[in-house]
Amino acid sequence: MRIPAMILSMLTGGALLAATPLFAQLQTPLGNVGLPGIGRGVGDLLDTAENGVDGLGRLAQREADRLLQLRDRRLTQLLRQNRDLIERDMRGDLARRGEILVTAPTEGAMDALRRAGFSVIAEEQIEGLDLAIVRLRVPAGLSLARAEALARKAAPGAEIAVDNLHWQSGSLGRESSALPSFALLAATAGSPVDTPIGIIDGAPGPSFRPMAIKGFANGAPLASDHGSAIVSLLRNEGAGRIWVADVYGSDPAGGNALAIVRALGWLASSGCKLVTISLVGPRNAVLERAIRQAQRSGIVIVAAVGNDGPAAPPAYPASYDAVVAVTGVDRKGRALIEAGRALHVDYAAPGAEVHAMNARGRPVILRGTSFATPLVAIRLADALARGGDWQARLDREARDLGPRGEDRRFGRGLLCEQCARKP
Repeated sequence: MRIPAMILSMLTGGALLAATPLFAQLQTPLGNVGLPGIGRGVGDLLDTAENGVDGLGRLAQREADRLLQLRDRRLTQLLRQNRDLIERDMRGDLARRGEILVTAPTEGAMDALRRAGFSVIAEEQIEGLDLAIVRLRVPAGLSLARAEALARKAAPGAEIAVDNLHWQSGSLGRESSALPSFALLAATAGSPVDTPIGIIDGAPGPSFRPMAIKGFANGAPLASDHGSAIVSLLRNEGAGRIWVADVYGSDPAGGNALAIVRALGWLASSGCKLVTISLVGPRNAVLERAIRQAQRSGIVIVAAVGNDGPAAPPAYPASYDAVVAVTGVDRKGRALIEAGRALHVDYAAPGAEVHAMNARGRPVILRGTSFATPLVAIRLADALARGGDWQARLDREARDLGPRGEDRRFGRGLLCEQCARKP
């Protein structure tokens, strides 16, 4: 697999990428899965490389390949441990076993699917989104991939999807002995940002007090470090009202598309005007429809581009139309080497040496596009609260990085540059 020419050009043109962690804690519905590190960071390697432009390209290629290998190992491990709950779909992506989802099917489509051997598990109306979804049980003896193909052939006009899994896109590092900068800022901050903000992630720890928490997976809500970090970053950068939807709990098949759709509906019903999602997965028709419905009601969705590297498939929900896609940079304004890609990028924010709180309420140092995303979200929430054209306001605030103007690496620029930094 070759890294895209654009990425090689970026590396060899002087926009050097940041170092990756020595040991990656990859987020899965099972929690942190420790895998061998990505090795010496690309930033360090570039500092000592003596092979010229060709050498830099080879280094970038190796790191991109290694990130994809880590991704494949993570997914394979999850599948092996949970074959009773998870299987691969037609594209090879992971999804909940034995279920097909159909959005607002017609009577004719349902009749055709029943004749093909599918049976109804449940029909539900998603609150807040005016969206009807039918869950179908796969015919006995068929794999999910074969059942998906059969369903599409039986009802070609229906909007059919499997229940794909999504993963948190950040690494939780060591605890910090020093209080993070936001602990100092909290006492002197001005008026809180009053825009109602929703989070789709894991639940925060007991020391965090959002407006409400609701679970959308087995064992949810369940305190998680990742969800706690997202809440603490928003809260301590000024968020006044936060709702949290836990789509993971203790469920190995958590983070599925239907859980995210239900969570989005609840947040819409709760009055949230902005929803931040630091999760990544494959394109999914049901989730895409739900996001469109939320956007039509005036909700802005902000999402991470993920941490599977520039050679990974496009990340969703960041790649859906009109979703604000966020990437991460290090302290020198260099794109994170592990930053994934989306079909578009809107803004960048700090994604390395980010200071927040874990589920125990202790300071931790973070890395990943997961943690850049709430920093963009809080600036966007402030722009919404001020009224008018929020994008124009953010564009004026953003610092241009890379080539002059909007580009595919940093979008329209860097926001919240000094947020969540150690004093």
